[in-house]
Amino acid sequence: MNCMYKYLSATIFCCSVFLMSHAQNKVWSNIIQITGATMTADSLKAVSDVTIEVKHKDQGTYSNMFGVFSLVCSKGDTLNFSAVGYKDKQYVVPMDLNGRFFNVVQLMVQDTFYLPETIIRALPYGDEFDYAFKYWNIPDDKYAVAQKNTSERAMAYLRANTPKNGPENQSYYQANQAKQGYYYGQQQQINIFNPLKWNDFFNSWKRGDFKRKKDVSY
Repeated sequence: MNCMYKYLSATIFCCSVFLMSHAQNKVWSNIIQITGATMTADSLKAVSDVTIEVKHKDQGTYSNMFGVFSLVCSKGDTLNFSAVGYKDKQYVVPMDLNGRFFNVVQLMVQDTFYLPETIIRALPYGDEFDYAFKYWNIPDDKYAVAQKNTSERAMAYLRANTPKNGPENQSYYQANQAKQGYYYGQQQQINIFNPLKWNDFFNSWKRGDFKRKKDVSY
């Protein structure tokens, strides 16, 4: 009796192992890797950021900037291709594919969609126009903003308040060190007797460089 029990147990175990390995091999044989590209149907240009989803499965990917994608799925799965501005496309993976790798090129067709209507109304009139002219806050466009940022007043404020950076401070320090080294061991030159400096002084005086300027506020 014990021998019969052991024989049946061994037979059942071997059959279970065989069936499990056969089922596992069948599952693995259905798994393939699909590599492809998404392109426009009219001009064959790459379509980027296309979402590729496996229908009824939490699985998917998207195409890169060149329209190339790679996805692992099973034979018989349905792939859904979707992108903004293009019609959705579906592709059914054939069951009779040979091998583990498969290439596909999916052509996307541009979709025509209509935006909600925009109603253009006339300017207000009468009392409404007077109120709008006085109190409406119309933002500046980019050109007006650029003019304000590059005005003489704004540039003067930046010149007066922007501190020097590291390279500028280093250049100023090295210039002073070079000047001191040039006159090392001797009397430095006095520019009060230099006619060129007097010429620069008179030119600056004529231009009004020494006039007292008002404080610049921003």
